[in-house]
Amino acid sequence: RKVWMGMNETHQALKASVIIPMYNAASDIPNLLEALAAQTVIPEEVILVDDGSTDGSVDTAEEWRGNHPEYPIRILKQENRGPAKARNYGADESIGEILIFTDSDCLPDPGWVEGMVAPFNDPSVVGVQGVYQSRQTEAMARFAQLEIEDRYRRMRKNPTIDFIGTYSAAYRKSVFMEQGKFDDRFPIASGEDADLSYRLASKGLKMVFQPEAVVYHRHPNSLGKYLSQKFWRAYWRNLLYRRHSSRIFKDSYTPQALKFETLLAILFPVSFLGLTLPFPWSYLPLAFVIGILILSLPFTLWVIGKDPVVGVISPFVILFRSFAFALGTGRGLLKGLWVNEDYL
Repeated sequence: RKVWMGMNETHQALKASVIIPMYNAASDIPNLLEALAAQTVIPEEVILVDDGSTDGSVDTAEEWRGNHPEYPIRILKQENRGPAKARNYGADESIGEILIFTDSDCLPDPGWVEGMVAPFNDPSVVGVQGVYQSRQTEAMARFAQLEIEDRYRRMRKNPTIDFIGTYSAAYRKSVFMEQGKFDDRFPIASGEDADLSYRLASKGLKMVFQPEAVVYHRHPNSLGKYLSQKFWRAYWRNLLYRRHSSRIFKDSYTPQALKFETLLAILFPVSFLGLTLPFPWSYLPLAFVIGILILSLPFTLWVIGKDPVVGVISPFVILFRSFAFALGTGRGLLKGLWVNEDYL
């Protein structure tokens, strides 16, 4: 049964605004809005913030709104300033006590809004992380989904978390505003969500994982697209770790094995010095590669149990992923992201 949030006794004191940045998302917006209209609990409002689209995204959204006048949708516009700025603009204009964020290429499950709001019945909770799922059949997309599900396994074990990704995120508005919102100096979707999470965690504020709040998402479906995504994430992680250096070593989201795999890949060029030395040092490059594969073994064995085909390719993908992370990190260092005052 569909319930308007203001009519729902359970969540009557927890009115929510759903905020979605959109940039050239005309092909995605109708499906997203249909999914939001099918929620078991309808939010107080859905705010679309157009980030300077050139593909008619606003016209598409306005057409949908015109065909569904009963649905509480608002459309805001800004020049192209990035998703962090767009989300903050939506938050500034919102009326809800709970701010829920997702992306324009996501499709929320019918119980998503209700699931995202429920943890806030605990007054100590200030942030909630929902989950990705995928309906894709390509092997690389299945790998990407299992990769994130492995992270969810870790998050389920913790009563609190220190990372919330904006694909399925919710915050208590009062805390979101008090703590400075998203830092819109992050130029693209490049770590602004982790930055806010780390700031909240450093203040001892409680964030929780909500596996019942699901959005469906399209992962990269080829190795090239996947590695490109990892390269740029590592590139911009330089900014994030510049501000939160302690998180290099541990957080609730990133597996420790992944960090050591990346470290071995970063140091891999140094291993070639071993070629100038007698045995066994001449095998140092091979030892680094074997080290990455050994670190990946627990994840690979888990994947084999879930999806044997993906399990077969997993060691090779992880090896390439490690070097993509290493190259992205190296490029960020060379660009001066740790020291250049133009960045943060």
